[in-house]
Amino acid sequence: MRRAIVLGVIVLSGVVTAAMLSAQGGGQGREGAQGREGRGPAGGGRGPGFPPVQKIEKVKDNLYMVQGQGGNTAVYVADSGVVVVDTKLANNGQAILDQIKSVTDKPITTIINTHTHGDHTGSNQFFPASVDIIVQENTKGYMEKMPVFQEAANKNGLPDHTFKDKMTVLKGKDSIDLYYFGAAHTGGDAFVVFRNLRVMHAGDAFANKGQPLIDRANGGSGVAYPDTLTKAAKGIKKVDVVINGHTTMTTTWQDFVDYGEFNRLYLAHARASMKAGKSPEEALKTLALPAKFKDYNIAPGGRGGPGGNFSVIYEELKGGK
Repeated sequence: MRRAIVLGVIVLSGVVTAAMLSAQGGGQGREGAQGREGRGPAGGGRGPGFPPVQKIEKVKDNLYMVQGQGGNTAVYVADSGVVVVDTKLANNGQAILDQIKSVTDKPITTIINTHTHGDHTGSNQFFPASVDIIVQENTKGYMEKMPVFQEAANKNGLPDHTFKDKMTVLKGKDSIDLYYFGAAHTGGDAFVVFRNLRVMHAGDAFANKGQPLIDRANGGSGVAYPDTLTKAAKGIKKVDVVINGHTTMTTTWQDFVDYGEFNRLYLAHARASMKAGKSPEEALKTLALPAKFKDYNIAPGGRGGPGGNFSVIYEELKGGK
């Protein structure tokens, strides 16, 4: 186990370039306890399209959430130190740290990345090499291909430990269970369960209520997506609250179960529409869903272009690369 570092010794210095979700870029890494990231007194980056890092919010007991500048960051204050889930875009390490210091002086001991994308791993390299970084084993391979982590100065942002299907971090009342059930948003989506709090961080496998981003270049699969969520819903027990990848508030376990149903219906419509000779755009226009999905964002554009995720799923069903 790497030696933990006390929060107060991390010193801000230097500048890095903010990275967007798909840019997978970054800046200078850290050496020892000296920070090499930050812009302005708070060290908060400004990734285009994302609000700034927000004030830390309590989710339950010793579990908190920090929104803004990429994916939602979970902060878990355990007896032995702080576990951070996802580190946002590059150039936000100091801003995350400042929010953590507002609720605890305990050292950061562990980072868990839910998947490879730069808005969830972008500030890994801000934190010192004493902090353990844990990911699903496929995610490690994807991260190693990211240009930012191929730079020698940033290699401390790469994972130190991986798991295949399940892993438990910490012990007793602080136990955190990590699960992998297959491809969805990427090929390495980890579900992070704070066991005794009955809370799960779903990352971007359940980013929000709407069409998910399916990153086929990093192992994502619109065909496997519903099965993966169904396996997760059956395999994970005793969760009440879900921290999503990008929502401004938490959702419920039933929302997570419903999200699996949404993706099943979406895939079934894709299969039927393609068989009927409809274009992805036509499939999107004719998609009919139960009333409980009326608030879901299924507008064209963004996710998969004018045809939404139907464009991505069609390509996959046809065996395209």
